[in-house]
Amino acid sequence: MRTLYHLWLCPYARKVRIALSEKKLPFELEIEKVWERRDEFLSLNPAGEVPVLIEANGGDGPPLVLADSGVICEYLEEVCAEPALVGGGAEARAEVRRLSTWFDLKFQREVTVNLVDEKINKRFLGLGAPSSSAIRAGHANISVHLAYIEFLIERRNWLAGPDFSLADISAAAQISCVDYVGDVPWEDFPEARTWYARIKSRPSLRPILADHIPGIPPPKHYADPDF
Repeated sequence: MRTLYHLWLCPYARKVRIALSEKKLPFELEIEKVWERRDEFLSLNPAGEVPVLIEANGGDGPPLVLADSGVICEYLEEVCAEPALVGGGAEARAEVRRLSTWFDLKFQREVTVNLVDEKINKRFLGLGAPSSSAIRAGHANISVHLAYIEFLIERRNWLAGPDFSLADISAAAQISCVDYVGDVPWEDFPEARTWYARIKSRPSLRPILADHIPGIPPPKHYADPDF
């Protein structure tokens, strides 16, 4: 059995969870409080970050340890080709990877860090009160990203093309974390909302939307696909 070390509002762990579920690969979840810096976890990933996927070896050898969501998802794509999450020809695959990187890096830096990290992760790490300037920046930046999603969806069935892909997964993983803190202005971006509702209806996202951080409930619409 595979084991995935994760945190509730880590978008990269969510990305791997969705990919595993889309490929119908069974796995178990282990919460890893990365701020505790456990020696046992650092021996798996010296970077001290989640996600980390442990693949049990069918023989007598040691299990395979994989870290970093990009590495893990590429590995899953190679060992389990169907359904393809980075499919099509070279040009189509390049577009999936471009958009996955957009949300993994640009959206994370401009939105998730400014909203989720400030409002929730700082509390767990004991880093003081949220920065109002960071939160304002996150609110401004998310509108730019939602407008870009609408630009793409007006021209394509899914973000990267005709098929659901890792680009949609990467975007939904980030947005679901921001939606947990209630900071997605859905009323201003109806096409982005429709795209996200389609993803929320997929079985792969339902277990993630059922996650609740103790003492910090999400808004009422969070798990509702018909929000």
